[in-house]
Amino acid sequence: MSKFASKAAKAPVNMLEGPIWKGILYFAIPIFFGNLFQQLYNTADTLIVGNFIGKEALAAVSSSGNLIFMMVGFLNGMAMGAGVLISKAYGAKDHEGMRRTIHTDLAFGVVAGLTLTVVGLLITPTILRWMGTPETVLPNSIAYFRVYFLGSTASFLYNICTGILQAIGDSRHPLYFLIISSVTNVALDLLFIAVFHWGVASAAAATVISQCLSAVLCLRQLLRTDGPHKVYLKEIRLHIPTLKNIIRFGLPSGVQNSVIAFANVIMQSNINAFGDSAMAGCGSYSKIEGFAFLPVTCFSMALATFVGQNLGAKQHDRVNQGARFGVFCSMLVAESFGIFVFLFAPQIIGLFNTDPEVVAYGVLQARTISLFYCLLALNHCMAGVLRGAGKPTVPMLVMLVCWCVIRVAYVTAVVPILETIQVVFSAYPLTWTISALFFLYYYFKSDWLHHFDRMEASENA
Repeated sequence: MSKFASKAAKAPVNMLEGPIWKGILYFAIPIFFGNLFQQLYNTADTLIVGNFIGKEALAAVSSSGNLIFMMVGFLNGMAMGAGVLISKAYGAKDHEGMRRTIHTDLAFGVVAGLTLTVVGLLITPTILRWMGTPETVLPNSIAYFRVYFLGSTASFLYNICTGILQAIGDSRHPLYFLIISSVTNVALDLLFIAVFHWGVASAAAATVISQCLSAVLCLRQLLRTDGPHKVYLKEIRLHIPTLKNIIRFGLPSGVQNSVIAFANVIMQSNINAFGDSAMAGCGSYSKIEGFAFLPVTCFSMALATFVGQNLGAKQHDRVNQGARFGVFCSMLVAESFGIFVFLFAPQIIGLFNTDPEVVAYGVLQARTISLFYCLLALNHCMAGVLRGAGKPTVPMLVMLVCWCVIRVAYVTAVVPILETIQVVFSAYPLTWTISALFFLYYYFKSDWLHHFDRMEASENA
């Protein structure tokens, strides 16, 4: 890790004072490295399965992303509501409100995680069949998903604990825990698949074990800290008024995540119709696209925390300057990576599987989408800014209309006419462009920046 990244890992980062660029970058860089390690171990699953088991197994694992996100996206979106409340309370130095939110959030995580485990185990086969998963792939897909959902509680608790730390400016410890988890996952993948030959389900088992480890480490950090975010096991319970606030802030993001993921499941079913080579090629590309999400995710999360804390401290000018800086940086880095993917797509896709048909599908998707990564960054960072400002309904509506309704309608109408998979690929840059225009119009034309104060005045009335 670079010297700059090492400095950036000092926690908590002060986002309320000092140079804006330093506060955002020092917070975002550890998130970037943490997400990088997470993406590396997700990619390791695909690389190891594709090279040691074969194309059908690769297709089974590759189809996992959209279904998993559909199941967990709602709960992770709800956790974002708690993050906004914690950031706001931290900026306003409301330690009691912060404490109630943290303990309620953890209680919600336990209940939601256990519920997701049961639901995931029961409905996975039905959804996979509804998606049109080929019979050659179906048994491995069912086994992979069922094992994966056994770790739902650990995964969700880790995301909640990470959100708590990041909300107060600590992005250092989540980085450390993800590094440990990533190394563990890759080692177990190699042991289970390459040495013991236990098959596709063992890749999910390796992921579950690593998620449990990261959740334990993150919760341990919250139990041992002396800061205002310290967790006390005996206080973990559902405080109903606080839970209502978490739901009020988190429900739009949860609905947004779930419906977008549902739309992507429909998109995946269109890809499945072109066969297991298309599934494997597109699944390989999705792992590459995951790396493009790294700068997008870290800046989006940094902006949500930055905006929440500074609005809590009533520093509106600082909010505006930080928002523009973060959006620009994210777009620049994402587009640079997109150009790299466009140029070297054949070589990168070939790392996952050397079947010419698999490589051809992956390259076609990469070269249709990758030059538009700047728009992906713009959309997610604008959504992060608005979530931090307490307006999660706006990104929810924009993304539901553009990324769900318009995207699915376009594919449903055009694929039967042209009968080419490139129609599915082109739907992504098309709808990113439309939603970006909506976000830019709202950002420059509305009075979103002062909404936070009006909402606070209403709550105190």
